[in-house]
Amino acid sequence: MTGPLATRPAFAGQAITRVDGHLKVTGQARYAADNPVPDHLYAVLVGSTVSRATVVAIDTKAATDHPGVVRVLTDFGGVKLPYDIGRVAFFGQPLAVVVADTLEAATHGAAMVSVRYREEPQHTDFHDPAATREPSKAGPEYVRGDADAVLRRAPVVVDRIYTIARNYHNPMEIPATIAAWDGDQLTVWDKVQGIHYSQQAYSEALGIPAEKIRVISPFVGGAFGSAGETWPHQFLAAHAARQLGRPVKLSLTRPQMYAAIGYRPASWQRLALGADLNGEFLATVHETEVEVSRYGGYEESPTEGTKLLYTSPAFRATARIVPLDTSEPTYMRGPGAVTGAFALECAIDELAERLRIDPIDLRLRNEPDHDQSTGTPFSTRRLTDCFRQGADTFGWSRRSPTPRAVRDGDQLIGMGTAAALYHTVRSESSAQARLNADGTAEVFAAASDIGPGTYTSMTQLAADSLGLPMNKIRFSLGDSRFPKAATQYGSQGMASIGSSIKLTADMLRDRAIRTAIIDPGSPLNGFRPQDVDVVDGRMYARAEPRRGETYQDLLRRRGLPSLDAAQTYSPEDVKARYTMHAYGAVFAEVAVDELLGTVRIRRIYAVYDAGRIINPRLAHSQAIGGMTQGIGMALLESAETDYRDGRIVNANLSDYLVPVNADVPALDAAYLEARDDIADPIGVKGLGEVVMVGVPGAIANAVYNATGKRITDLPITIEKLL
Repeated sequence: MTGPLATRPAFAGQAITRVDGHLKVTGQARYAADNPVPDHLYAVLVGSTVSRATVVAIDTKAATDHPGVVRVLTDFGGVKLPYDIGRVAFFGQPLAVVVADTLEAATHGAAMVSVRYREEPQHTDFHDPAATREPSKAGPEYVRGDADAVLRRAPVVVDRIYTIARNYHNPMEIPATIAAWDGDQLTVWDKVQGIHYSQQAYSEALGIPAEKIRVISPFVGGAFGSAGETWPHQFLAAHAARQLGRPVKLSLTRPQMYAAIGYRPASWQRLALGADLNGEFLATVHETEVEVSRYGGYEESPTEGTKLLYTSPAFRATARIVPLDTSEPTYMRGPGAVTGAFALECAIDELAERLRIDPIDLRLRNEPDHDQSTGTPFSTRRLTDCFRQGADTFGWSRRSPTPRAVRDGDQLIGMGTAAALYHTVRSESSAQARLNADGTAEVFAAASDIGPGTYTSMTQLAADSLGLPMNKIRFSLGDSRFPKAATQYGSQGMASIGSSIKLTADMLRDRAIRTAIIDPGSPLNGFRPQDVDVVDGRMYARAEPRRGETYQDLLRRRGLPSLDAAQTYSPEDVKARYTMHAYGAVFAEVAVDELLGTVRIRRIYAVYDAGRIINPRLAHSQAIGGMTQGIGMALLESAETDYRDGRIVNANLSDYLVPVNADVPALDAAYLEARDDIADPIGVKGLGEVVMVGVPGAIANAVYNATGKRITDLPITIEKLL
């Protein structure tokens, strides 16, 4: 209802359809490679075929002579790369860039480049006992009490080794970059998760000021962390364009992606739990090893969640890295957390069976009232509510504690559960908002949208603050000319960017109100700002609702084309005083063919404590996506390496298996009614990461309940069950 007596609608909290959905489903959304940059050339990488060597010579004559090839670049001078140019650090490392008039000519030309190496001993096997193991800088040793001594005398102990294979992101959109120079000004149409983060990376790699670089990335076709860093192939596209004086488009192939953009590193974990006969945890030991590249700096820390998820008076966490001659790993959905939770939640399930205690009851008996690793209180924590509500909805009471007890023909049926958590991240973020004379509003932030629905949720927040309907607001992102916004990874997008949008839109609304109340020509002249509200673009006095005017009236009368505001959200330093996490309880039911050993997901359900939910439809989409990736990690995904040269032999979607529709029959999730006002002004915690974290553990526990076989190595394949 519009008019003076209308009440302000709350768009935040509504399950609104994506505002950019029509563009995507009709093919009008432009992803990086879709941008129509005129007169551009095509570039194709030539990658190394060994994993450790010195480059002796690169023969480019045949490629250069090929029709359509414009140039073959082998000199990357002037580009700062993370490894030494001239030496091979991993299989697939870019050694040359073939640039041609057509993609076909560039591709064929790349196949004609010949490289001679002086090979050196290489190590690509994470599980090789001879591989070097070093202390991790990301997860230094943490100790409280004497966990090893307590374990030796604990009445009940579970002590297991868990391993997880290397996983790759495999987003729908292959990484691509178009680079164009105008004098000393560089523009890149790119696939990135952090607009200004990438702008700075280009600046450092190419040695030019950041303000001379424009990064454009309005749509990203999936990333899951893979576009969080700016990778060498992106810099080489810009380098090629600078060398040739024409725009250059460089798109990776799917196999090249496996060497070019990082992965979830393979891991080894020892998880030991000691408890008394009542199920009270006495000691926990969590030792981890993860693979890293020799040249890179990325390390995962799977022990972080273990320190605080349950009570344990004695605790020891030790993290080590295994440097290998491989490309650099990187963030992948739930980084570190999903790895550590798999080991912890499986160990708890095994301990529950030995104690003859229900797995949920055992977890509830060890629910902490503060963060034992820091001594700080939780900002909010409702994990017990997640388990109780989830168990009731899922029908946990029907689960038999006896393995192999439930059948459906030849299928063994099992249920499992696991907890999930992910820390709440917030970063400084800025936005700009503008009221136009035609009654519309524009909001700008250099954010990314990798799939969670950023266009929609930010429009919802702006609409609530400005008192405008959503169809009168246009939110623009994906351009480094907009105000600097937080990078979209670590589940920080909504908390950081959303907070900046709210603060900016609030400021603009208040500015319009103040402009009206001091204007003698306004019906609101003389009122106090706090006594004025806005509904449907109309400012009115709460005490006298018929006295008011629209934003449009105000701007027209004052001759203003627009009214602007800009604001920056800077998170308060509450991390030193509170522990902030999102939580979840995941439930899985599986069917395992008794003769064939095939595992099928029957259903997965989860309940999450993720603070305030801005858009339930988008949140549900995030949960389904996270569950699907969790299914892949648990049952399907494994990069297979040829240790002779470091080649990933299944670097394609035919042999690297990911879940398809038949693998995900019934997935559902719910979110608790909650908000975390300690974390940020809009009360959110973040949910993109946590929705994957407990899934592999819940599936593994369900497989045990079905078969009586406890599989501690992911993925759970047929041969491990036969």
